[in-house]
Amino acid sequence: MIVVVGKENPAYVEAAGAVPVRFVESLEHETFDGVQAVIGHLPADVLDKARELRWVHSPSAGVDSDLTPEMIASPVVLTSSAGNGGISLAEHSILLMMMLNRDVPRWMRAQAEHRWDHYRHGELAGRTVGIYGLGNSGLDLALKAKAFHMRVLGVRRRPEQPSPNVDELCDFGTLLSESDFVVVTTPRTPATTGVFDRAAFARMKPTAYFVNISRGGIADDDALLEALTSGQIAGAGLDAHGVEPLPPDSPFWSLPNVVVTPHNGATSDGTLRRSQEIVADNIRRFVTGEPLHNVVDKAAGY
Repeated sequence: MIVVVGKENPAYVEAAGAVPVRFVESLEHETFDGVQAVIGHLPADVLDKARELRWVHSPSAGVDSDLTPEMIASPVVLTSSAGNGGISLAEHSILLMMMLNRDVPRWMRAQAEHRWDHYRHGELAGRTVGIYGLGNSGLDLALKAKAFHMRVLGVRRRPEQPSPNVDELCDFGTLLSESDFVVVTTPRTPATTGVFDRAAFARMKPTAYFVNISRGGIADDDALLEALTSGQIAGAGLDAHGVEPLPPDSPFWSLPNVVVTPHNGATSDGTLRRSQEIVADNIRRFVTGEPLHNVVDKAAGY
């Protein structure tokens, strides 16, 4: 039995073949008798009840909330939807970079006031983007940045892996000091949580922008706020936040050098379609005994 949290999807039933698939609104009242796989976020206390469970698929690309101590200790295989939003997040990164580079909020304020505000602005060509994390979204951003004639630096945990369209793999310090845009595309793990602290922002150029489209908590919000208000960095584009939803009284909302979006960068039809394709393919693989895609390294955190 495969239990799916969400709406019925004929593609999942087809992929499962003779294995029954049950669609539920939540796992709250699930007994887990005979359940071997769950598609959805699994509460930590469920693992004790689900004696036959072998596989859990997270509908999210990032699995920081799924990696409970119970899941880490469990032999249950965890897979993710990594890659579902890579294209959309890369597009959102370019959007935020251009909004900051050209000060689009200034145009929007002028439009609201019916005021003709003509000014000299920047362009991305010739600028350096430093991508912190070269997974699906990071590599797609590198491709798009090259189309904008940018120099691309990158930091990744496994530098031996291919990094197409990246001009240079470098250390964290070089990324900070040489980039005009520092873009965070890495998952939140114990190794990345809080890595953008006061010392990190102090190494960035005062003309540089910080962009986060992955997860909150990778940047220390107090350190980021201090860097933005003191002029240590020029501005920020924030789709991921330390506290979500971003509280109404958060100072990030009203800073003139910050563009805030509500963790919305990957909320596209394409992301949904790719998520469903990943799930259907993994259901087929689970049923036929083939290796699953996107198996999470529980020690690494993604």
